[in-house]
Amino acid sequence: MKFGVVVFPGSNCDHDTYHVLKKVLGAGVFYIWHKETSLRLFDAIILPGGFSYGDYLRVGAVARFSPVMKEIVKYAKEGGPVLGICNGFQILLETGLLPGALIANDGLRFLCQEVYLKVKNSDTVFTNAYEKDRVLKMPIAHYSGNYFADDDILKRLHDEDRIAFQYCNADGDESDQINPNGSKHGIAGIFNENKNVLGMMPHPERAAEKILASEDGLGIFKSLLERN
Repeated sequence: MKFGVVVFPGSNCDHDTYHVLKKVLGAGVFYIWHKETSLRLFDAIILPGGFSYGDYLRVGAVARFSPVMKEIVKYAKEGGPVLGICNGFQILLETGLLPGALIANDGLRFLCQEVYLKVKNSDTVFTNAYEKDRVLKMPIAHYSGNYFADDDILKRLHDEDRIAFQYCNADGDESDQINPNGSKHGIAGIFNENKNVLGMMPHPERAAEKILASEDGLGIFKSLLERN
């Protein structure tokens, strides 16, 4: 299986993601420069975290017009798995592959901390290595991670089992007090309608080795490997 990690000007988690796939899991992985227009070689695409184009205008808004994104939209609509992490999630929202928006955190502060999140749907290409309701520990690092959507979209996400992860505490309890950034319904990650596109704010690539105090993020990448 061959993974492609997209590199935008301003990406800074591309090497972390590459390292986990190549060195930790032994998977085939290649960088994809943002001007590339062919994705024929890849079995899964990852949009990593960072500050694409310096987060000018609106987070992810400029990256959305990179040449590679037209191909990624086509790739996703044809069923190819696409994972967007942090800034990658923001870019996927800008393209319309996922619904809603990410706005400034409650308190208007950059958050860099460990959080707990609960697996809400374990029956997807991204989450099949987990059990439903398992509690994971991963870090977040963002200023605009507050997921917002109108009531109709939120209802559809719930009804169609498209919420991937929700913030919780170590015991799996969910509440507004536990929610780190103010996201609607404590949402930390969502799927598209076909569940082949996942956007999430926590960083699984930063929770993939013992030295990082958590290996809970490995399940995302192992799930993708297991699909083949």
